[in-house]
Amino acid sequence: MIYVFKTSVKTKKAIKGLVSKFKHLIPNSKWNFDLEDCDKILRIDSQFEIRETTIKLLEDNDYECAELPD
Repeated sequence: MIYVFKTSVKTKKAIKGLVSKFKHLIPNSKWNFDLEDCDKILRIDSQFEIRETTIKLLEDNDYECAELPD
């Protein structure tokens, strides 16, 4: 399943700071940020339910995160 989130992550440096956390909390998933999009989109392809985990991970690191509707 592909999940899409609006975030406040703005830089590649910020993403680098999140890499190990994503690998630890959301293993076996593929994810990417689109920093050129006005909503700083995060897409995650995972076979598991990761909504709450993703939102908590970003909020715990001082970023805003909200799932976008289909």
